[in-house]
Amino acid sequence: MRVFNKNLRLHDVTIMYFTALAALMVILVASYQAPLNAVEVSSLPLNPSSPLPLLPMPFRVPLDPRGDLQLAWNISYANQEVYMELRVKELRHGVVLGMSDRGELTNADLVVLWDSGSKSYFGDAWSNSEGQVSLDSQQDYELLEAKQKPEGFFLLFKRPFSTCDPRDYLIEEGTVHIIYGLLDQPLASLEQLNLSQVHTGIQRVLMLRPDTPSPSLPPDVETLDVVAPHVIIPNQETTYWCFIQELPENIPKNHIVMYESVITPGNEAIVHHIEVFECSPDMSDVPQYSGSCDDKMKPGKLNFCRHVLAAWAMGAEAFYYPPDAGLPMGGPGSSRFLRLEVHYHNPLLIAGRQDSSGIRLHYTPSLRRYDAGIMELGLVYTPIMAVPPKQHDFYLSGYCTSKCTKTALPPGGIFIFASQLHTHLAGRGVRTVLVRGGKEVEVVQEDQHFSTHYQTIRVLHKMTNVLPGDVLITKCTYNTEDRSKPTVGGFGIMEEMCVNYIHYYPRTKLELCKSHVDPEYLQKYFNFINRFHGNDRCVCGEVGVTEQYSQLHWDAFAGEVLDSLYNTAPISMHCNQSTARLFPGEWEKQHVPVVTSILEKPRYPCEGGAPPTGRPRTPTA
Repeated sequence: MRVFNKNLRLHDVTIMYFTALAALMVILVASYQAPLNAVEVSSLPLNPSSPLPLLPMPFRVPLDPRGDLQLAWNISYANQEVYMELRVKELRHGVVLGMSDRGELTNADLVVLWDSGSKSYFGDAWSNSEGQVSLDSQQDYELLEAKQKPEGFFLLFKRPFSTCDPRDYLIEEGTVHIIYGLLDQPLASLEQLNLSQVHTGIQRVLMLRPDTPSPSLPPDVETLDVVAPHVIIPNQETTYWCFIQELPENIPKNHIVMYESVITPGNEAIVHHIEVFECSPDMSDVPQYSGSCDDKMKPGKLNFCRHVLAAWAMGAEAFYYPPDAGLPMGGPGSSRFLRLEVHYHNPLLIAGRQDSSGIRLHYTPSLRRYDAGIMELGLVYTPIMAVPPKQHDFYLSGYCTSKCTKTALPPGGIFIFASQLHTHLAGRGVRTVLVRGGKEVEVVQEDQHFSTHYQTIRVLHKMTNVLPGDVLITKCTYNTEDRSKPTVGGFGIMEEMCVNYIHYYPRTKLELCKSHVDPEYLQKYFNFINRFHGNDRCVCGEVGVTEQYSQLHWDAFAGEVLDSLYNTAPISMHCNQSTARLFPGEWEKQHVPVVTSILEKPRYPCEGGAPPTGRPRTPTA
């Protein structure tokens, strides 16, 4: 075989040699250059020509169980940007912060600080379906400051809500799943990093908050602490602790105007969320109890303490009522008994830690113009509604119909100012929308990254005025890919709910406005599916609904027909007064509300538009 052409001259060979040598040098030099698009941290000016203004960071949350990492942030609705400050108590070779749909390490939007052994770099990155990290070609995180302080290493950076980069996370209303990790060795290249090889964690926050100043409290405000009684936190990962607190006898009517968390110092990273419930006024006595909420030996009366008064989750701020309204506490028709529920998240299994965390209620005897109320929207707690197994996305909707709002609401309607969304473990998203004249006119509350592990009362960006004749539709999304049996509605954690507890004023007698599919039409469904699969003998009516669901042969067709049934069959309405009795009228076999026009998703600046601002409007009743 001839390697060289006989006509190849020495001049040509020389050119080829030096061309190859030059190419090799380019490759070698490139391998030692800074990563494309990344920012070399040491290149930031120590004294920038335009000094950074002092940025307040009103929102903050500990990320890890020890509190060694803390995230603080602020929001610019004018620029559609989030400013973030990450504090690392002890920085070794870098840190990873990211966002993903449900806290997955795969397909995540990341910002990374890493060192190569001699220099440090900051960059916008992403992980693929295997957790492998790559630098993003479109850098949307802007580093503003990197500084070592006595409390730790601080990174200040910002990014837009939406970047129109398909690899970036869209920061929108609702829960944001934050992932984090610390790097314990240098990286010659960011492509060497795989998140599966890093000790990581997850934290959930409400990133977008209303940008209104907190109202002032009245001068005669008093406080009541509903706190755990020096509990020794169990050395297990998850504990729900319940405590019954009794109010003074014959306490007169007051208005709760604000509440806030009271967290025992040192336990900020362990106390995950807290709720306070009012017990049923029908119970003249509730036994004293302080122990696990899951204890089978706990007093049965605790199950009748379900009326939410206050809810707080890690990272939440103090909750203020509108200036014209307050939540009644005390007086006729109220209960003297409150149930405190504290969720402790203790993954490090810390032992012997004492806790007296809870909620501080701020109340006033000077009653405001309106009583605030709490109303349940969504689906009735019943096994009549179910989610088939092996579903990636399955939707259930609960209705508050125009007939019910016409019957129960005052002429000027009500104003919704906050809400608390609720599902159990299979829930993935919740959306409540206001429908008027058959058209969606306003989203009351929405969270398409919902997690049952992060539930708190959320202040609306603007109040929603619901008029008599309006319809409220609450739609929940479920995922049951990991389940082999149907999931029915009910109170158990492995059963499901679809609820929005709306906080509104003025208070009305309407306490529950929910629905479920008509039972007779559901029996027709069971009969049809059984016959379709060759089972001529249907047990319809002979066994309970839960058993009928479990006996079905579940395939794609059975799921599609059930979905169609839920969206078209008549519904049973629960238009209930606070006495648990229905308002007068016919509520069975009601038509599903018709929606002829749906709202479009807001457009962000990078898409040529702008979403609504976060500033609420203050209505007059």
